Amino acid sequence: MVDEAFCTLPERYLGADPGFDATYQITLGDLGRTWEVRCTSRAARARKGGTRRRPDVTMSTDSDTWMALRRGEFSGVDAFQRRLLAVRGNLDQAIAFEGMFRLPGGRPPLLEIHDIPVGRHRISTLTMGQGPDVLLLHGLGGTRASLFETAAELSRSYRVHAPDLPGFGSSGKPTLGAYNARWFAEIMLGLLDQLEVDRTHVVGNSMGGRIAIELGLVAPERIRALGLLCPAVAWLKRGLHPIVRMLRPEFGLLPHGLRRSTVAAQFWSLFCDRDLIDPAVLDLVVDEFQRIYHTAGARYALLASARNIYLEAPFGRSGFYRRLAELQPPALFVWGSHDWLVPAAFSPHVRKWLPQAEQVTLERSGHVPQVERPEETNRLLLDFFARTERTEGSVRTLAAGAEAA
Repeated sequence: MVDEAFCTLPERYLGADPGFDATYQITLGDLGRTWEVRCTSRAARARKGGTRRRPDVTMSTDSDTWMALRRGEFSGVDAFQRRLLAVRGNLDQAIAFEGMFRLPGGRPPLLEIHDIPVGRHRISTLTMGQGPDVLLLHGLGGTRASLFETAAELSRSYRVHAPDLPGFGSSGKPTLGAYNARWFAEIMLGLLDQLEVDRTHVVGNSMGGRIAIELGLVAPERIRALGLLCPAVAWLKRGLHPIVRMLRPEFGLLPHGLRRSTVAAQFWSLFCDRDLIDPAVLDLVVDEFQRIYHTAGARYALLASARNIYLEAPFGRSGFYRRLAELQPPALFVWGSHDWLVPAAFSPHVRKWLPQAEQVTLERSGHVPQVERPEETNRLLLDFFARTERTEGSVRTLAAGAEAA
């Protein structure tokens, strides 16, 4: 059965973008066997044995999981979330593998990663699940991979769209981008247009949370509810403001890199309880960051985005908090009790300017609660969206009754 599953891959291949050429090494540990699958824009080839080419992606799992994936019983994101699938190399290509093959009976794959043109930009987007739409927005320096567990859970009830923001991950990296909240929000609205999504829930972590807020401010009619996970609200103490203003993102265009130990230390600093984090995830995240940060466009995007987050004015006519008071879509703020980057101490300021928002602080959680406390975080999001949808339904019923009367 396993051999047949590999042998039938070429006839079920859906193709890829022009110029695509990737080699996958797939090891089934319980069988002690390895296969090579090479995918190009038009064809796929599978062979048993070690790879003849240096693999772009190495995937390790067991035969039962591999067969369940091929039958479409669950997705590759689910398998990765459950730690049934280990990946080294290009994570995006690993997840995209599943979306390149039809399932038995000609069924479409459970997920798809596709490049979507939005104006001059190319936005790499993961789509999975069926139902009402949810847009997931990752944080600074990250990719959609930081929201995989949320995507897997929400996709049981929703159609989830998880893009890599412009400048990050596998999306285009324009060196002339503004990289502020309004710029990101306008591109995300263009993405929703291309996806033919009229209205959507939005979940955003850190910088993604700030972009989600901006979406709610500039296009409230498009946003059903906002799930904000440690969102990057405007800083109140800005002692480094003059120094940060002098630091130009153009420095990122100069060739340089970051040591692996530096990236790893930054990664661990985002969490409260390291024991909850699989060390294999660290290796994968560090590999991904170093691979992406190697490009000048990615360095520019990271520095420009970080600078804009820090420099955003908290008060004044167009200050963040005055604008926050105008937010119309229902909002849930989730803070981490041990988040040193965007501490829960911001909660009273949000309550002052947006008293109708729901706020929750997760105990023993850092800056990425969807990774450190996924079960609690996903339950909060699902319950919040369900309440919002029930309220929408009640309002529609009342409106219909008033119109009939």
